Amino acid sequence: MFTDEPTPREVFLQSVRRCAATDAFFSEFYERFMATSDAIKDKFQDTDFEKQNRMLRRSLELSAGATVGTPEALREINDRARTHNRYHLNIEPALYDVWLETIIGTARDFDDQWDETVEAAWRRTLGFVIQHMVRKY
Repeated sequence: MFTDEPTPREVFLQSVRRCAATDAFFSEFYERFMATSDAIKDKFQDTDFEKQNRMLRRSLELSAGATVGTPEALREINDRARTHNRYHLNIEPALYDVWLETIIGTARDFDDQWDETVEAAWRRTLGFVIQHMVRKY
């Protein structure tokens, strides 16, 4: 049976676009994320946030592609897992839970169409990538 219902990937990407319609989404996310702990704040002490915001937007888009097996997205997610592992940026697995809850809370505040379906799409998409990052830690 054919349905016009958007896939979780499409729901996620539509929400990302609504959130990213203003640069304030990314700066607000990082402000909230760094406020969660000094350890997280320290990880960003020398960060160029203009570049970081672009990287986060790209990472969100790649996350959607990775969930459906897009080769380019999977390759870049693997690269990110490598740069974030214990031998490089040393992003401990527990930090991903904080990251996830912070970005979802921020998206909820910025997406005027937020509902349970949108939240489920964010959790499914980002959960897939987080599991991958943790396995590669």
